[in-house]
Amino acid sequence: MERGRFRKVFIFGLFLALTATGGYFLYQQRPAGLPAGFASGNGRLEATEVDVATKIAGRLAELGPREGDMVAAGAVVARLDADDLRAQLRAAEAQVVQARRAVEESQAGVRKSRTDVSLAGKTLKRSESLVEKGFISKSKLDTDQTGMEGAMAGMDQAQSRVAETEAALAAAVAKVESLQANLNDTSLKSPISGRVLYRLAEPGEVLAAGGKALTLLDLSDMYMTIYLPTDKAGQVALNSEARIVLDALPGQPIPALVSFVAPKAQFTPREVETRTEREKLMFRIKVKPDPAWLAAHRDLAKGGLPGVAYVRLDANAPWPANLQIDGK
Repeated sequence: MERGRFRKVFIFGLFLALTATGGYFLYQQRPAGLPAGFASGNGRLEATEVDVATKIAGRLAELGPREGDMVAAGAVVARLDADDLRAQLRAAEAQVVQARRAVEESQAGVRKSRTDVSLAGKTLKRSESLVEKGFISKSKLDTDQTGMEGAMAGMDQAQSRVAETEAALAAAVAKVESLQANLNDTSLKSPISGRVLYRLAEPGEVLAAGGKALTLLDLSDMYMTIYLPTDKAGQVALNSEARIVLDALPGQPIPALVSFVAPKAQFTPREVETRTEREKLMFRIKVKPDPAWLAAHRDLAKGGLPGVAYVRLDANAPWPANLQIDGK
């Protein structure tokens, strides 16, 4: 009985000794903390998502890119069925031709009415002269006066007709421009250069206005969001130098800059920090990788990759050796 108890005590003591030794070993192997003048936080590399959506409703006729494909800014990535719009556009263009002819006819009417007014004016003057000499009756003068007034009214009417036809022409031209714009909108163009994240529709589907066809990742606009306590965040300035180390690329520190510092404190999200740190007020910081590095490593930088962002609080503090880039 005593021997069994002694064995248990011995094993327990050995366990404690091994645990202490292992703990000491782990302590010795634990990476040293950041030197003064630096702060760090965990985060994930994120990219701005941009949707390619329709402006008008229509049936999707073509959709080229697949998920993972790269597309250039301004490239046509999809087309809607536009047969109906083309027919409407041809009808509207025919109306423009008719409206122009109507304007020309109304302008000709104005020229004729001016001639009528001129002729009526000459006749009236001649009648006035003849009445004074007693060669014609006053009733003839009244008739010529009425003719003059009728010619003036005819000219006013002709000028109003010109205004109406010009307005009709402007409306017809506007309709053509509107239909042409809608026809142009049947070609969906990529607003950015990026990678296709989601293909949200297939040819043959009818999309409503605002219907999404693709979701793109802007690989030139990536960032990592971290949270720093108030004593550290208060020392962070916009465009402060930073480094990002991704778990997938542990030996490649990425040059970066601080692009955003939250103007007010908040609690950190549950999935980012521990419970103890969540109880503290933190500031949200965005760290943006160098665009030149992103362009050169387009296939390595992927949205969602976890890592650590390091921010230099003191501009004169030298970067630790493991975070230096080209010796700096």
